[in-house]
Amino acid sequence: MLTKIKQTIDYIRQSINFDPEIGIVLGTGLGALADEIKVEKAIPYAEIPNFPVSTVQGHKGQLVFGYLGGKKVVAMQGRFHYYEGYTMQQVTFPIRVMKMLGIKLLILSNASGGMNTSFRVGDIMVIVDHINLFGTNPLIGQNIDELGPRFPEMSCAYDKKYIKLAFDIADECNIHLQQGVYIGVTGPTFETPSEYKFFGKIGADAVGMSTVPEVIVARHMGLPCFALSIITDMGITISGEVEKPTHEEVQKAANAAEPRMTTIIKKLIERI
Repeated sequence: MLTKIKQTIDYIRQSINFDPEIGIVLGTGLGALADEIKVEKAIPYAEIPNFPVSTVQGHKGQLVFGYLGGKKVVAMQGRFHYYEGYTMQQVTFPIRVMKMLGIKLLILSNASGGMNTSFRVGDIMVIVDHINLFGTNPLIGQNIDELGPRFPEMSCAYDKKYIKLAFDIADECNIHLQQGVYIGVTGPTFETPSEYKFFGKIGADAVGMSTVPEVIVARHMGLPCFALSIITDMGITISGEVEKPTHEEVQKAANAAEPRMTTIIKKLIERI
């Protein structure tokens, strides 16, 4: 893996002389945040050695370098998912690359289905912890000591300092934020009614098909993480009914909430 990371880094360094401070992963319906970046260069994934190529509708598929909130950032405009057939190592490979490029913070976003009945479609949830139900882990296999320890601890997977800062910003901007636990599953099916109920009973507030592997790898390398999740559908409503989400409805809800999420991320980056 180290050889592949080096090959990728070398290619990027030859393409652009830029030392990003912050890495951003933009998920379903949220790729438009890249429009807020003063772009220095955008490199399609297909041109980057060892990078997978996103196959999901709504994921543009490029690595964007530029300035946001007065900071140097590198943003993944479209991410990779385990359900696309990639290995966990492939899914998380870009996180390794961004860390080796020099980032000091990883910001992630995603779309999720809500189980917490106090949530509403369009709410933005700050992720305070996660549950890994992928049935696997990106760190399985031989550990590469140069990247991180064999047994990384996960007591603070999502950085409390940035969580507090996000809520301070939301109060100032009159933006309503939720907070909760995100549970990661493989997909690509949406959840059954019994699965939604089960996830809620074991402590999850929202469910999605990403983020958890990326955060595990980031924490393995000592990278602080901050993550926002847009509630794009309600798995369980107040009445106990289960909705029937579609990918198009998920994208629509994510797009509607994107301006609020953009404000939070931009102002958070400004204050770092």
